[in-house]
Amino acid sequence: MIRETIVTSVSSSGRVHMAPLGLIAEGDAWIIAPFLPSITLDNLRAVPFAVANHSDDVRIFAGCLTGRKDWPVTGSHHVPVPRLLGALTHWELAVEQVVEDESRPRFRCRIVHCANHGGFSGFNRAQAAVIEAAILVSRRHLLPREKIDREMSYLEIALTKTAGPIEREAWDWLQQELARNDSKN
Repeated sequence: MIRETIVTSVSSSGRVHMAPLGLIAEGDAWIIAPFLPSITLDNLRAVPFAVANHSDDVRIFAGCLTGRKDWPVTGSHHVPVPRLLGALTHWELAVEQVVEDESRPRFRCRIVHCANHGGFSGFNRAQAAVIEAAILVSRRHLLPREKIDREMSYLEIALTKTAGPIEREAWDWLQQELARNDSKN
């Protein structure tokens, strides 16, 4: 099972970084497997702790991929990494083991603390579509553009039928990022 979340990590100088990542369930542990190169990877090597922030605000997922990373944070209880202030739930993670890989090292983490901060009413189809679109945007360097276009077109159906203003804003950011990427090529 993979749980989509926003991971916060810090550099050795304390600079906070946020990234949408799918955490992989492995027994009672959670695996963070960032692609090389990445700031999250560098941060986990320098400070072997992270926070998995669970949020229903899909703008954070889209924002992290489109240069909008200034989301409010607050201190955590047991790790030296802050959590998202708006997280509904957060897990404080400690790295227990690193399995090296040429493209995607795996950081095996245990939860040292978790807390609930708000109720979760469930995702609507537009929120799920935005998260899937964010995954596509994050992998645009790995996937053929035709595949991305085809899947974005399909996801747009759910967005058109069920989105509110937050989901539309996040979708627009992702579309702008794809267009910006096209103009660079």
